[in-house]
Amino acid sequence: MELEDGIAAVRAARRCAEAETRGRSAEPSLPEGFSEKKGVFVTISQYPSGDLRGCIGYPEPAFPLKDALMMSAEAACHDPRFRDLTFDETDRCTFEVTILTVPQRIPYGTPEELLSKIVIGRDGLIISHRGRRGLLLPQVPSEFGWDAEEFLRHLSMKAGLGPGAWKEPGAVIDVFSGEIFSETSPRGEVVRK
Repeated sequence: MELEDGIAAVRAARRCAEAETRGRSAEPSLPEGFSEKKGVFVTISQYPSGDLRGCIGYPEPAFPLKDALMMSAEAACHDPRFRDLTFDETDRCTFEVTILTVPQRIPYGTPEELLSKIVIGRDGLIISHRGRRGLLLPQVPSEFGWDAEEFLRHLSMKAGLGPGAWKEPGAVIDVFSGEIFSETSPRGEVVRK
């Protein structure tokens, strides 16, 4: 995706979220490529601390990117881990959009083999096990300085499982990558990460 498209995506996510905080809806105009079905996540962070304020998205390409982006931005305002975002807070938050590749199953025989297949900074992961599912975006382990094993432990806990669930028989791990576009400051320059 071109930087201009990433800028358009971040600006649209902000407009949708700001409208949502006011009980309105936004219908941003986006380039033609946004009609293709893609997975996407919208992340809202407090500025300048970088503390997470909301992060919601669609890992599978179930909707046209435009629709998935709008729904993710609106839903991120109501992330159940936090109180609802207010319009006034948007002035103190940055918006980030991660456009995902289609998740693919990682074939592996042992936990050690799985660890050897994960590239920190490139890979996002999804665990499916015992009826639960958890996802962490590619940028998360880099932001926290995790290695592959720490990444898998946190992924397991994100799914509501024990930290070692990724090693258990029957655990399924999918991998995806993402193009990440983010504001450098509230309403500021948008860069590719």
